[in-house]
Amino acid sequence: MTTVYPPFENISKNAEIPHMEAYLELCKKANRSYEAYWAQQANRVIDWYKPFTKILDQSNPPFYKWFYDGELNVSVNCLDRNVAKGMGRKIAFIFEKDDGSCQKITYKDLLARTCQIANVYKTLGIKKGDRVIIYLSVSIDAIACMLACARIGAIHSVIFGGFSAHSIRDRVVDMQAKLIVTADYQMRGGKQLPLKSVVDEALDTEDCACVQRVLVFEKYSQDQILHNPRDLSFEPLINRHVAYCEPEWVNAEHPLFLLYTSGSTGKPKGVQHSSAGYLLHAALTTSWTFDLKFTDIFWCTADIGWITGHTYMVYGPLSLGGTQVIFEGIPTYPHSGRFWEIIEKHRVSIFYTAPTAIRTLIKLNEASPEQHPKNYNLASLRILGSVGEPINPAAWEWYFEHVGQKQCPVLDTFWQTETGGHVITPLPGATPLVAGSCALPFPGIQATIVDDTGEELPWGQSGMLVIKKPWPSMMRTIWGDDERFKNSYFPDYFQGKYYLAGDGAVRDAETGYFTITGRIDDVLNVSGHRMGTMEIESALVSFSELVAEAAVVGRPDETTGEAICAFVVLKTQRPQGEEAHKIAQKLRDHVGKIIGPIAKPKDIRFGDNLPKTRSGKIMRRLLRSIAKGEPITQDISTLENPAILVQLSETN
Repeated sequence: MTTVYPPFENISKNAEIPHMEAYLELCKKANRSYEAYWAQQANRVIDWYKPFTKILDQSNPPFYKWFYDGELNVSVNCLDRNVAKGMGRKIAFIFEKDDGSCQKITYKDLLARTCQIANVYKTLGIKKGDRVIIYLSVSIDAIACMLACARIGAIHSVIFGGFSAHSIRDRVVDMQAKLIVTADYQMRGGKQLPLKSVVDEALDTEDCACVQRVLVFEKYSQDQILHNPRDLSFEPLINRHVAYCEPEWVNAEHPLFLLYTSGSTGKPKGVQHSSAGYLLHAALTTSWTFDLKFTDIFWCTADIGWITGHTYMVYGPLSLGGTQVIFEGIPTYPHSGRFWEIIEKHRVSIFYTAPTAIRTLIKLNEASPEQHPKNYNLASLRILGSVGEPINPAAWEWYFEHVGQKQCPVLDTFWQTETGGHVITPLPGATPLVAGSCALPFPGIQATIVDDTGEELPWGQSGMLVIKKPWPSMMRTIWGDDERFKNSYFPDYFQGKYYLAGDGAVRDAETGYFTITGRIDDVLNVSGHRMGTMEIESALVSFSELVAEAAVVGRPDETTGEAICAFVVLKTQRPQGEEAHKIAQKLRDHVGKIIGPIAKPKDIRFGDNLPKTRSGKIMRRLLRSIAKGEPITQDISTLENPAILVQLSETN
């Protein structure tokens, strides 16, 4: 029988949404007058330079516009207004470095640093609408570089520090970036990992000529790393500039950032988010989902290269004047109790992490009892969150019992890069909790489940998750590819009327609670990082002297949620034994170089061919069964060579 955990009274009595009746009333209000509901929230949450008079433009669906005659500056909403409210001396960030040392910065000093960086951008000719790539690990400077773009109306695109030169090059070319901000190295797990040399490799082609400057934070290296006339050391430039930069007031629909995410085709998609609509939802969800208070210490463990870092490390908490911990390291260095040590050290009260991290720490903490959460003082915690993928009930229960000590709600939040913020989530003061369920739609989000014709399904039946009405923080388009945006998210088979999340889901027959059942397309979700199967297949086949053909599927994995399984046909004879292991490792390393380490296949299986129909179509449903170790029970009458299934069952 499913256990239902009621809302915690200590949170309910002080929460902005204190009980289920208040949640339902907000939902009714949004249903009665949808535009007026969002307009009221936008006026309440955002400081406008020019107030909007127009709320929602639906004249050209699915290219919706919100608050589209208003003007604002996002950095002002995150920094200046907090300083103006007397919070200049309040700590904005506590930066826990890989080696355990700490750096703190106040809102006043963060504003000054942001303005100095913005002035550097301006002296280099960066202006409103220009694209800036930020290739840095989590740090105060990385966040200031993002805010500095918002300050002058430039459009930033943060690239995860683990991505390869090839991935950077793809993004440079797609967005035609003028500036890249990077550092000599980053520190992770006690290791010094290169950044600038990866950028150099990425730009070593004529198609990246759009990049005019590379600004470098020289943090660790004593070596000469500025090799090109376009390279500039950041710190000397910053010190020449005054600590104030007049903000650029932009239209509500002005792009704030691009963030690239994988699709079911090989080319990554530049998800484009607006300024006002995105900021509104970032602030609103941070306030209502996490119940963020003035005295809280909030810690989101995500990297800034992902949407979670954007929304719940930068724009959401800063817009509310929150104090946050940020961390550049990994949860297992120098020991597997690092997360719990940081929570105890900084008195973290709201903790937001990924199921992959939780599952990894369950294994390690149970194997090394001295690093178990019970050995740390975690009494400061009051709210726990989970992000990136659905959290399985066993991990939820461990998180609830051992980290939250059965005193903290565990919030399983569902959302995507494309949605900008939570769309289905528990609210800690109002929502009863069920392990494995993301509960109910955020107030104002009209989510439902449909079949493949777009007909709504009754509760209890699985189908495709959709959102019925546009909401302010939804992505505006795919950068430079409006047609792909329409086809991917508002497909013709729904007559373009629903946003298609790309996930399957089911609603509980009694409560209406949502449970996400998995992707409906060929996108893999590994440790919360989404990658297209074709992107990984393309990387494998690019090892052209060796690989003839490749197919990639996902299989469940208790640590990463989903693991990458590759089926490969070589140009040489099918390898076996030690030779197969060596070639498999070569292919993993190659994929890591082309895309990044996160994309390395966990399983690689070699065959003389792939399972295909007589017309030449790869039967991926068979590959998924093989990857999961399931017996083949499907119809294989159209399979060209059934014997190939035995070969592909062998793991390397």
